[in-house]
Amino acid sequence: MTAEAGGDLRRVIGFWGGTAVIVGITIGSGIFRKPQTLAGLVPDAVVILSLWTAFGLISLCGALALAELASMLPRTGGPYVFIHAAYGPAAAFVFGWLYLLVATPAAIGALATFFAELLLDLLGPVGLGPRDRGAVAALASVTIAVLTAVNLRGTRLGTAVQGTLTVLKVSAILLVVSAAAFAGGSFAHLAERSRTGIEAAALGRAAASVIWAYDGWIAASMVAGEVLGAERRMRHIIVAGMVAIVLLYLGANVAYFYALPVTAMAAATEGVPQWIAAQAMGPAGAASISALILCSVFGALNGNILAKPRVSFALARDGLTFGFLGRAHPRWSTPHAAILIQCAGAVALVWILRDFDRITTYYVVVEWAALLFAVGAVFVLRRRLPETPRPFRTPGYPWVPAVFLLGTLVGLGAILWGEIDQPTPNYSPLWGLILSLAGFPAYALWSRSRPRPRG
Repeated sequence: MTAEAGGDLRRVIGFWGGTAVIVGITIGSGIFRKPQTLAGLVPDAVVILSLWTAFGLISLCGALALAELASMLPRTGGPYVFIHAAYGPAAAFVFGWLYLLVATPAAIGALATFFAELLLDLLGPVGLGPRDRGAVAALASVTIAVLTAVNLRGTRLGTAVQGTLTVLKVSAILLVVSAAAFAGGSFAHLAERSRTGIEAAALGRAAASVIWAYDGWIAASMVAGEVLGAERRMRHIIVAGMVAIVLLYLGANVAYFYALPVTAMAAATEGVPQWIAAQAMGPAGAASISALILCSVFGALNGNILAKPRVSFALARDGLTFGFLGRAHPRWSTPHAAILIQCAGAVALVWILRDFDRITTYYVVVEWAALLFAVGAVFVLRRRLPETPRPFRTPGYPWVPAVFLLGTLVGLGAILWGEIDQPTPNYSPLWGLILSLAGFPAYALWSRSRPRPRG
């Protein structure tokens, strides 16, 4: 198969490949790594389950809105395309700016760091401690380089890897759910309430953990330009992927709380999934779950490297950044320059920051602030382009997208409050927002300096 005219990316992704992208990117580290964090911050099973349910519904509302936009504008770049159509080139440039400098490198760097920590934990004593910063950074960098090479070779190969890894990560969740039934537990754990109350700041930090776990569903729209029959398939991919993610997350959390009370979860010395597997299947079961979680994180990392560079590619195609970012590889038909640059930025973050939790909070605030404008484009384009064909329309409009906007605003406010209201405040999310807003003066400079078309 050859590339489309003009050096565009090939349309080779079907329904299952697209669904694997959204499920594979979203289900990564959060559902496996955050149970203990959440239990320590919010010692209340009802509140924790409410957070998972609430942000699952909020994410689903956002995904339904984007399904309409993706069916209306099935082009590579996803939210960049929607923001450009709704708000114009300046806002679109800023979105591409924050993806190039903040969001994508942070997501790839955080996942690669966690993958390296897990792998060193699983290997045990090999002469390096599992939290040896140099070893973690080196292994994370190698992992990024390997997956970069895979995705440079073609989207078909990248989605094939993604499909295999998605099956493994879903298998990990289903195995934990099944093992919980044999670990000896009680459904009464699901009703445990806090006896000391919950601090507002702790609730905000807990919200950041849950939002990180749900983040990723936006990426399916970024590869719309490579989906076969995108006008009809994109809505099926986004809706099916999000429903599957919410059900898997809720099932996993019910299993966690059935097996362990919230106080024991907070005090656990090993990962909750590994503890459940060890109780049901012994040490071999715990090792098997650890290996599957490794595959889950690896799959999320691969999905980010596969999908996120498409934003820079689309930005360059519209003349809003350097032209070389919009060139497809002559042999593999992939956005090779964007992949290489964003992965190089991720490697730099791995060595500079070296802190998973700070990177994820930094990333979540910037990413979901941008999603406010992407989902808000539904309202703008309904008014501005009412006659444009929409194979899929958001059910429950305007209330469904409004739920996403309101829920996200509340969540981001809680996160910022939780990070600042600490003995040692963490201002990194604010710096991320400031760096993103710097895209507006950068656009002004770019628009003045770029060559003007003749005539």
